[in-house]
Amino acid sequence: MQKDVLVIGELNVDILLNKIKSFPVIGQEILADEMTFTLGSSSAIFAANLASLGVATSFCGMVGKDVFGKYIITELNNKNVGTQLIIENSKYQTGVTIILNYEQERANVTHCGAMEYFQIKDIDTDQFAQYRHLHLSSYFLQKGLQKDIVYLFKTAREQGLTTSLDIQWDPANEWKFPFKECLPYVDFFMPNEDELLALTGTVKLAAALNALNSFSHTIVVKRGVNGAVAYNKGVYTKAAPYLHAQFVDAIGAGDSFNAGFIRSYLQGQSLHDCLMFGNLTGAINTTAAGGTGAFSDRSSFAATAKTIFNIEI
Repeated sequence: MQKDVLVIGELNVDILLNKIKSFPVIGQEILADEMTFTLGSSSAIFAANLASLGVATSFCGMVGKDVFGKYIITELNNKNVGTQLIIENSKYQTGVTIILNYEQERANVTHCGAMEYFQIKDIDTDQFAQYRHLHLSSYFLQKGLQKDIVYLFKTAREQGLTTSLDIQWDPANEWKFPFKECLPYVDFFMPNEDELLALTGTVKLAAALNALNSFSHTIVVKRGVNGAVAYNKGVYTKAAPYLHAQFVDAIGAGDSFNAGFIRSYLQGQSLHDCLMFGNLTGAINTTAAGGTGAFSDRSSFAATAKTIFNIEI
């Protein structure tokens, strides 16, 4: 069986509340007109959408031995993601994120559960050589892996894999990520612009990129409606966004960008084309609720690309 990408990361369900008429107030109740229950977590959204684009993808992580954990494994299986490396642990509950959507902004509350207890000992690194590429998301939510993050990426590179990393937002706002030690083993570092500025303590994109220049390979920065930019040793590659009027929500748009980018990279496409396809997958993500709603399979994805953007996939 072909194995292209191994995703290591957090797993949780998402409960999305839409059409909320006001902001929460302590001691009071507000109403949401719409609710969606779906597969959550940046890593799982990336894996599911990458698999829906035709890339052979497997997942390594931890869930609780509970109804949410079973739902996650079933959903990943339905998306053709290999789940043999997912651990069901009866000691912990599966993580859950409650998302309050306000047009293109949102507020999240997450119970990490099992994802916090997933450690390097739970990963069979001897299996790395079966894959072409390793991806990890949400570094700050995976406390059990943090001390071994450099070892994880170094081991993957030593076994011949290319690698990508999206650290995501730090809920503690401390940004204690060992980028000097880790980024030399990361082929594609994939933060959004706000995350990159927070990590580097800068206020301008150019300054943030320059701060990481000595340690990094290619930095891929997601900029939302401003598109995306890649930076490698002083060389910029920019790609315009795909804007549209079919917006539903932005849950998982960055993860879908990552999936599109890595799919194109594995196909041998140019850096600019990788950015453009990442922008397309990110844009299509926003046409349906949740992070995976727009990616049921390749044919539906292609139909959306043709209908909204007149692009043939």
